[in-house]
Amino acid sequence: MNHVLRQLNLSVEQGDFMAIRGQSGAGKTTLLNILGTLLLPDSGTYTLDGQSLLDGNVDLASVRNKKIGFVFQDHRLLPQYNVMQNILLPLMASDSKVSEEQVEWARQLMELTNISSIENQYPQTLSGGEACRTAVCRALINKPVVLLADEPTGQLDKENALHLASLFQLVNKELNTTIIMVTHSDLTASAAKKIVTLIDGSLENIFPN
Repeated sequence: MNHVLRQLNLSVEQGDFMAIRGQSGAGKTTLLNILGTLLLPDSGTYTLDGQSLLDGNVDLASVRNKKIGFVFQDHRLLPQYNVMQNILLPLMASDSKVSEEQVEWARQLMELTNISSIENQYPQTLSGGEACRTAVCRALINKPVVLLADEPTGQLDKENALHLASLFQLVNKELNTTIIMVTHSDLTASAAKKIVTLIDGSLENIFPN
């Protein structure tokens, strides 16, 4: 049997900003998918916000929507919806109508990420940096317990990659959002408070940045 991840023991505290770095094939995305409940491990335990997620009685789709925010490398914005509508989309999975308070929270997130001026624009009109910041707002709209970012700067140039790394630092500081980010970039990883190195499916070190 080929084990992608082996005997991992990882603890992340509320308010942490952790970068998991490693070369392609090290197991970073597999680990992030397990943390996001998109994949289930063959064995072990996983506790999020005091709740055990692997006992078979948990609605993992609800956990993903309400407690976990995702930022993907390719943003995954829906082209038929404008920026505001894309940000509000996760709310529609559990509510038939978005409240005024939720719209106001979306506007606060847009102000925090400096995209208030593009509220009514559509994805095809956005720059790479604007699309990325929209995706971050969408990931935060449900006030998740943890924000997971999978190679978020992989398709960005150096300038926009630095801007996104700084944005994650701002979100972590201002909202106390716990962030776990996987990246092969040492530059991107340097924005985090803690850095984990994953080598061939095993954690080699954990140290403060």
